Amino acid sequence: MAKFKNNAKKLSYISVPSQIINSISSSSLQSLLESPKKCARHYKFFSFFKCKRPSLFLFAISLLAFFAMLKFGLNLDTPFPPFPCATTISLSKSNLGGVEGADVTVSESLVSSVQLHAQVPSGVGHKRGEEVEKSEFWEQPDGLGYKPCLDFSREYRRESEGVVKNRRRYLMVVVSGGMNQQRNQIVDAVVIARILGAALVVPILQVNVIWGDESEFADIFDLEHFKSVLANDVRVISALPSTHLMTRPVEGSPLPHATPNWIRSHYLRRFNREGVLLLRGLDSRLTKDLPPDLQKLRCKVAFHALRFAKPVQELGNNIAERMKSKGPYLALHLRMEKDVWVRTGCLPGLSPEYDEIVNNERIKRPELLTAKSNMTYHERKLAGLCPLNAMEVTRLLKGLRAPKNARIYWAGGLPLGGKEALQPLMNEFPHLYSKEDLALPEELEPFANKASLMAAIDYIVSEKSDVFMPSHGGNMGHAIQGHRAYAGHKKYITPNKRQMLPYFLNSSIPEEEFNRIIKELHQESLGQPELRSSKAGRDVTKYPVPECMCN
Repeated sequence: MAKFKNNAKKLSYISVPSQIINSISSSSLQSLLESPKKCARHYKFFSFFKCKRPSLFLFAISLLAFFAMLKFGLNLDTPFPPFPCATTISLSKSNLGGVEGADVTVSESLVSSVQLHAQVPSGVGHKRGEEVEKSEFWEQPDGLGYKPCLDFSREYRRESEGVVKNRRRYLMVVVSGGMNQQRNQIVDAVVIARILGAALVVPILQVNVIWGDESEFADIFDLEHFKSVLANDVRVISALPSTHLMTRPVEGSPLPHATPNWIRSHYLRRFNREGVLLLRGLDSRLTKDLPPDLQKLRCKVAFHALRFAKPVQELGNNIAERMKSKGPYLALHLRMEKDVWVRTGCLPGLSPEYDEIVNNERIKRPELLTAKSNMTYHERKLAGLCPLNAMEVTRLLKGLRAPKNARIYWAGGLPLGGKEALQPLMNEFPHLYSKEDLALPEELEPFANKASLMAAIDYIVSEKSDVFMPSHGGNMGHAIQGHRAYAGHKKYITPNKRQMLPYFLNSSIPEEEFNRIIKELHQESLGQPELRSSKAGRDVTKYPVPECMCN
């Protein structure tokens, strides 16, 4: 008995893939499981290793298991698993060798680690070695050789020394809205601080009435990086100095399209007297047509200084890498949330029940309607003022020749109607994922109930995509358009809603002809370089050529 216990302590185990177990007959398996009392004498060479040298015997078995895994086609060359957690996937007939509609529970040690929803879109269980279909859809526009160039004038650099050394004027700003709206206002706040020759106190983020997110500047953005990048342009401080804590600030809100001269004439005299200026309501208040140096400063803030905080940036990068693990991917910014339909004066087109929900909300909260209130829903729709729904996005992508197995990242909040609202898109493009699909629960947990941080993650993954398309205009779409242009004019599809919607409504057009028309309508809407100066009122952070890019 003592001998048996002693041997039991020396038991070792090896893991063998299920393919190998299935290939072994029941009798052979039984012989492996049973422990013989002594070794077979008629296989002397084999018994020497099995009985006299058991460690070598186990090594040999492990080596055979390794080569067997290679033979059975396990994909060992993936640098990291694209789907990092176990899930139950409904595999198609082709995946299971004729077992149609079978439910297979995939072991955590064998498959990917991204936690997918319990109901995974059909086709997610495609072969692991399958690559995204090569298609002209992934081709990038001609960037015409434009590259970032932020060469400030000699006069600007000479004035910088006096601006950053100033200790008399301090600008405080309160920025509102969602993350991307706040981002735009922060850019303008830096420019206004430069115009007034003031130090900028880290912007205060107003709690959003819709999302209730209480995140502060340093929760979303890398504060030290922000200060460092702008050190030669504007002095950024975390709080007012003790000498000004009791100062009653001069308060104001610039008029829309305010020029540098207007800013100086309205605030500088009182600012010099009181020392502290507090500005609110900066959204779209500063003119888009600024002197060249201030336009360059806008680009410097938007594309260099406003880097996301490290935890946000790391998770966004990881999700983007998981999307890229099988090749190129498309990022879609879907504006299909309830508040979007209410604010735009449009209807989701899901069912009369959901249309009634939107109309009732609009009646209860008329202040949310930001679209032209004198237009009917159909007039707004034909004018291109409504977000595209899932069916329209699907037809547009098919017309643009997006491959059916394209991997798509879906950015945005949960649509009105839940994931069922996305069913038309999922039917045609089954590899549709959100950050909730691609991140582990513990990865997203620190950002729960923080809409600004969730939007920042969407921003990172969208900016890094091979192709980006918004279903509707907005602050995020505009910001990413500029960011992708600044990065070398990466493909950005702008839906030509006004011109294409009449064709959507004409059911008599054959599909092939419809696709040809859609492709033709978007030949010049794929992110090619556009001069900001070619149209009045364009934002340099959306069109960085020619002030911030040169060839």
